[in-house]
Order: sequence, then structure tokens, then C-alpha cells
Amino acid sequence: MNYRQVLVVEDEKLARDQFIDQLRSIGPEFSIAGETSSVKQTVAWLRNNHADLIFLDIHLGDSSCFEIFKQIKVETPIIFITAYDQYALDAFQVNSIDYLLKPVDDADLKRAIDKY
Repeated sequence: MNYRQVLVVEDEKLARDQFIDQLRSIGPEFSIAGETSSVKQTVAWLRNNHADLIFLDIHLGDSSCFEIFKQIKVETPIIFITAYDQYALDAFQVNSIDYLLKPVDDADLKRAIDKY
């Protein structure tokens, strides 16, 4: 099986852990390459590592995730996972594949993965 390396960016540890469990059950071909919780951590991680796909929350511990794109060029495909629907248009200005609202439904996650 070819594993896809993913970065999960979520500032709430419990939500991040639950999402990773959900992802592993739906997409066993995904391997968690990294976990970050802030813009600063994510920028540092992306400068030194590679992921095939990013699952990205909008509101992070230190700012909006859109600050990441102001600091570095991100060419990796992104699936946004957030509780806020008002950022959908902004999300599609970057490498967004999909925009999922929390709590993420298994069928929606599967559809987003299939789109990837």
C-alpha cells in the first residue's frame, strides 16, 4: 500500500486526536507525518518537512491559518476542517480541495479524500 503523508493542523488536542482516529478509520492509506497547533509551528514544520495533504483548521492558537500563506508558499493540497463557514471563499483562494464543517461527518470526510 502506498501511504500518503499528511499534516494535521488543529489547535485543540482532543479535536486533533479525534480527527486523527477518524482519518485512520476512513483512510488507512494515510500516515500522520506531523501535527501542529499554531501558525508558527505549521510554518516551521512546512519549511522542514513534506506532506502529501494537509488537514487545516482555520482558527489556530496564535492566529488565523491564512497567516501561514502570507509567510510561506504552500503548494500542498489542503482540506479545511473548521467550525466556521464564513471562510469558505478565502479557503478556495489557496490549494483547497474541500471545506468541511465540524463535527466532520464520515461520509463528508470520505468524499473529500476521494476528491483528493
